[in-house]
Amino acid sequence: MRYELYVDSLFLVNFVMNLYILMLVNRSTLRTAAPWRLLLGAALGSGCYLLMFMLNLPVPLKLFLGAAGAVGMLPVAFPVRGLRNLLKLTEKMLIFSFCMGGALLFLLRSFSVGENTLTGIFGILGVGGIVCLFLGRFPWESKPENSLCRVTLVRGEKQVTVSALIDSGNSLVEPISGKPVCVVDEEIFQGLWESGGQLFRAVPYHSIGKKRGILEGYLLPELHVELDGMRKVFREVYIAVSPETISAADVPEAESIKMIMNPRILLEAKRGKKIETEAGYDIKGGNTGKNEI
Repeated sequence: MRYELYVDSLFLVNFVMNLYILMLVNRSTLRTAAPWRLLLGAALGSGCYLLMFMLNLPVPLKLFLGAAGAVGMLPVAFPVRGLRNLLKLTEKMLIFSFCMGGALLFLLRSFSVGENTLTGIFGILGVGGIVCLFLGRFPWESKPENSLCRVTLVRGEKQVTVSALIDSGNSLVEPISGKPVCVVDEEIFQGLWESGGQLFRAVPYHSIGKKRGILEGYLLPELHVELDGMRKVFREVYIAVSPETISAADVPEAESIKMIMNPRILLEAKRGKKIETEAGYDIKGGNTGKNEI
């Protein structure tokens, strides 16, 4: 039996389906993949898939080539660090691939009247797009609240890397723009603004043991966040300077926490849209109508 394969059609279908899957994986992370990286990763997976048919290789080598292309899409599309994090992304990719293939198979068996249409190029791509939109509405991402991460604060040629706590209770916002505010240790601030800096905003707060107060707020040009092996760059992030030490290490060898992040920053990155400011925030929990810390 002889089969005729149209290389352009085969590449197009595989490329778009790979792109759908990578978009879903990207949505389940910090949205660290740039559009061009998603396209490049999808193209790599499609290219390896075509080589399985074009090269005269033993079946085991063809299967290995296809698997290598599928897994190889991930480090091309995402700035992932470490084998463990790559395996996590591979697991997500397999889940989305299974869901996508299962949905296509279900539709083919359920609607036999339109089988020719569904098995066509535009039918497969159209159904795949609908499934992609449907799966994208589910909260696949893990919640980063109350977890530690590594952050790098960048101001011009100066940068400082510290450990930060993503505090679910931190809801400090800059009062004019409503943007989330992160709290940093005064020592870290002095490393970036050695001779002090122009006060951009006054951030009011309320805390246990202190009825009200004002924190000095500054606009940080860049904030690099590394979480679960993924790295995300945020631009123009407001930071407030804590006059007291945020957290000291229990043992000399351990690194102390120098920054308390507002989880809204990561939520905005995951949702890919601006989160509207609500009235009343409480860094220790509870809606009090005031910024609390």
